[in-house]
Amino acid sequence: MAKKTVVLAEARNGELRNVSFEAIAAAGQLTNGGEIVGVVAGDGAEGLASDLISYGADRVIAIEHADLTQYTTDAYKQAYLQVFDKENPDIVVLGHTSIGKDVSPRLAVKMDAALISDVVGIEGGEQPAFTRPIYSGKAFEKKKPVGDGPLIVTIRPNNIPANEPDSARAGDTEALSVDIQDLRSVVKDVVKKATGGVDLSEANIIIAGGRGVKSEEGFKPLEELAELLGGAVGASRGACDAEYCDYSLQIGQTGKVVTPDLYFAIGLSGAIQHLAGMSNSKVIVAINKDPEAPIFEVADYGIVGDLFEIVPLLTEELKGVVASK
Repeated sequence: MAKKTVVLAEARNGELRNVSFEAIAAAGQLTNGGEIVGVVAGDGAEGLASDLISYGADRVIAIEHADLTQYTTDAYKQAYLQVFDKENPDIVVLGHTSIGKDVSPRLAVKMDAALISDVVGIEGGEQPAFTRPIYSGKAFEKKKPVGDGPLIVTIRPNNIPANEPDSARAGDTEALSVDIQDLRSVVKDVVKKATGGVDLSEANIIIAGGRGVKSEEGFKPLEELAELLGGAVGASRGACDAEYCDYSLQIGQTGKVVTPDLYFAIGLSGAIQHLAGMSNSKVIVAINKDPEAPIFEVADYGIVGDLFEIVPLLTEELKGVVASK
């Protein structure tokens, strides 16, 4: 039976995040030929609608409101619930991001909906099955919703490939006016400590450093390699605790969970807490002077040696490869 699916898109700095396009692809596996409705909220929402349509949305609802300029739980929850009242969706899909993790359980309670979070794989059909990691990525489980009620699904970035965009696709865009009241919190100012560049949670290539980089200056070669490859820089908690870098770069059980195509673990011992955040990367390259470091147990490729010698040599070699393309 065809189903209506609403995709809650997420924008950052005036651009849609890649996970929004991945969510549309996930919706396509669940609707059984039904309608996919994209929803984008915040400043400039209408200008982003065409991107959602090109990636597979049939139509888009754009919501612009003074209280949606910055994300707050109350404001976005109220706006989304008004969309659901209007559309009455069977399924809601959004990214398993900081925003998705915050708002999805609140929406599920208000909608009396089933919630399946952190999905990395979908088997479509009348009774879809969802694969999600458990025990910090050591195992996977499959879940199937029961009953006929609505379903909310959050998907982990970089796991469900987005559709190829088609600029010729046509779809309607509707500007929806919402009523937001009784906010318990508002954002007065945003102070960004993280540097610009590739979003760590959505990066296809990540260059991560641990205590082995020894200092803030030790991250400079990693940053150069990341810039060359169009990737992002990450870090272990140990490196963050030692103040070599900001906590916004932390990957692990108490940091970000990432699944890039290529993950460089440089000067990282491979503590279980860090592995919980990156062990599902498609290809892992470890560089460590200790041949017994646990990181080599999960690495696809390992280099035993001094990172301060190896990383500059690797960067120089890759410069030639990049220049030739």
